[in-house]
Amino acid sequence: MNLTIEDRARDCAVYIIENDATVRAAAAKFSVSKSTVHKDISTRLPEFSPLLYRQVKAVLDKNKAERHIRGGNATRRKYKGE
Repeated sequence: MNLTIEDRARDCAVYIIENDATVRAAAAKFSVSKSTVHKDISTRLPEFSPLLYRQVKAVLDKNKAERHIRGGNATRRKYKGE
């Protein structure tokens, strides 16, 4: 399925907002790299949809703030053998 860059950026942003997803999850969903999703969201999206950008930025900022907690939990599970 060939999407324009704007369509891909908009679809990734909507997916992140609706699912409270990470950049990694959006990249996996749309079969693109994390750097592509990040570039779409941080650079391209504000040019054509500032409102959507502000919404997705709030989700990504929350994910960034919680990142160290998820990493710690993953390490704990790894060493507990779960």
